[in-house]
Amino acid sequence: LYEKAISLAGLTGNERVLDAYCGIGTIGLIASRDAREVISVELNPDAVRDAVTNAKRNQIKNVSFYQNDAGAFMVSMAEKGEKADVVFMDPPRAGSDEAFLSSVVTLSPKKVVYVSCNPETLARDLRYLTKHGYKAEEAWGYDMFAWSEHVETVVLMSKQRNKDQLPGRDGEIRQLNSLRVYGQSEVRADGLCRS
Repeated sequence: LYEKAISLAGLTGNERVLDAYCGIGTIGLIASRDAREVISVELNPDAVRDAVTNAKRNQIKNVSFYQNDAGAFMVSMAEKGEKADVVFMDPPRAGSDEAFLSSVVTLSPKKVVYVSCNPETLARDLRYLTKHGYKAEEAWGYDMFAWSEHVETVVLMSKQRNKDQLPGRDGEIRQLNSLRVYGQSEVRADGLCRS
């Protein structure tokens, strides 16, 4: 799952990556081998302490950890003129709130890789991001919890230039290209997964 997320980011070694909702640092630590710099942000102080320990144990030196609200952190970065090329986000089952999603849009990374454990909140959050200039490029479903209705999904979103978007009659941005969906499970509109 995380290898796919990092693969979708297309890291070349020159990127500045932000790992929001980093927890104990798993995604950022794996991404660090292919990125110039990784900034990992997590609100839980115990998780940040464990993330720092994980980086030290694995001798990873190009990752910085911050105990902070990821949304507020991204807004602060944008206000200072700082950039991130890629944002990884792996929110809780409730998804992201509008304030967090707005901070992603404010920071304006070229790519957002969204890891979700809830198709309903994923759909809601993707609607927000597509209305604000991002295009869902690929989605990969992972049935990690056999015989349950739960599914993990990894989605690559890219910042679009105006020529790649068309406004609809209601002012909502319509994307010109379709989303490519991969995986062996079908996710129904009610959030249930069928293999």
